[in-house]
Amino acid sequence: MGKYTLDRTRRRLGYSVLGALGVWMVWSLLPGVPVLRAPRASADEKAQGASIFEHEWQPHDPLANGDGLGPVFNARSCAECHFQGGVGGGGDNQHNVLAFEAHPTRDNPEVKGGLVHKFAVEYQYKEGQQALREFFPVVPFGVKVESNCQVLRLDFDPIRTESVNSTALFGAGWIDRIAGKSILHNSMKTSVSQIGKELNSDFGGVGAGRPRILPDGRVGKFGWKAQFATLEEFVAAACANEIGLGNPKMSQAKPMVKDDYPDISPDLDPKQFRSLVAFVDTLPRPAIILPSLPKERAQAERGEQVFRTVGCAACHTPDIGGVEGVYSDFLLHRLDDPSKSVKYGSKETVEIPLPDEHPLPAEWKTPPLWGVADSAPYFHDGSSGTLKAAIENHHGDAESVLERYKALPDVDRTALIGFLKTLKAPADGKPVEKPQHTEVAQAK
Repeated sequence: MGKYTLDRTRRRLGYSVLGALGVWMVWSLLPGVPVLRAPRASADEKAQGASIFEHEWQPHDPLANGDGLGPVFNARSCAECHFQGGVGGGGDNQHNVLAFEAHPTRDNPEVKGGLVHKFAVEYQYKEGQQALREFFPVVPFGVKVESNCQVLRLDFDPIRTESVNSTALFGAGWIDRIAGKSILHNSMKTSVSQIGKELNSDFGGVGAGRPRILPDGRVGKFGWKAQFATLEEFVAAACANEIGLGNPKMSQAKPMVKDDYPDISPDLDPKQFRSLVAFVDTLPRPAIILPSLPKERAQAERGEQVFRTVGCAACHTPDIGGVEGVYSDFLLHRLDDPSKSVKYGSKETVEIPLPDEHPLPAEWKTPPLWGVADSAPYFHDGSSGTLKAAIENHHGDAESVLERYKALPDVDRTALIGFLKTLKAPADGKPVEKPQHTEVAQAK
């Protein structure tokens, strides 16, 4: 009797394990729950958030609960850098910020990043690349280069800097609601499809991107490096780092030249911060607006077909997670130009490599293309002033797509750009009522 009971228990346990494994396998193969409803907030909350977004902050501002603007900052308001196509749009190159990342060394084994701020409320807090160098010095002979049976030792500069362009925020609430599982499922589906093509000797596909998995296991969706999983985190970091507004989620940026700068109470209280997030969350989504003239309309429709057949849609996925027309896979892709990289056959080794999950310097998140017609300049650094230049600036994982684009007849290349010009900023976006400062007050 005892043996019979034990065997029955073992069978039940085995069936339970197999059942759980089967459920997990089915779940892993299914996409995430699609976005079913639009972002919502009360009219009062959105109005208060809009006023905070457009407010030009001052040191010791009466609206702030802390010290107001600064102590270091890049702009006086959110709208100063987000204005193209209306309040919440992208920015021009004049408002780019200088981001830095310090790669690991023996003295500083952790990856560190931040901004070199343009301005400060007092001259003593003014930042610059020279100050950055004092914190992260060059490591003598820190790089081993192996090439043609030769081994060289070169100095290692841990600092990487990039001029970063402000992205448009239209439709950000829809993106916030895309499930991380939807991104992972789409990535897996794309990888399986690519493997299938390669097994059939088709090696002309787009290089596989990878999701940014954050330390807590969530999927990154916001920021050029997909460093934020939620819109709330993105807004909190922008307030703290770009304007120096401490908030319930993040303390204000401190001057890198003053380690002992005191902790200050958050400038935005919970209600102010919630309203600001609600305003950004409910910014209208971009629209597809086809030309009214039949000939131009037909050209744009042809351009959409070319967009798909040439391979652009492999990374700029039209629909994902129930959000239509977003045109992004939200994956990290390499976009470096191979002609400017390390010589073929050589290998560089540093003392402490980047963590496997950390984006490489050449990896950038695929930006959503909705609203792209009203968000020039393009690329993370704003280096492409036109849609044509942006297409031709694709390298790395997109090299095969670029080659197919170059091989197109002129009429198809024109049609493709015509299609991209239909991806407009929302017509119901809040207009910028007055020109924002083009020059933020210099450090005094």
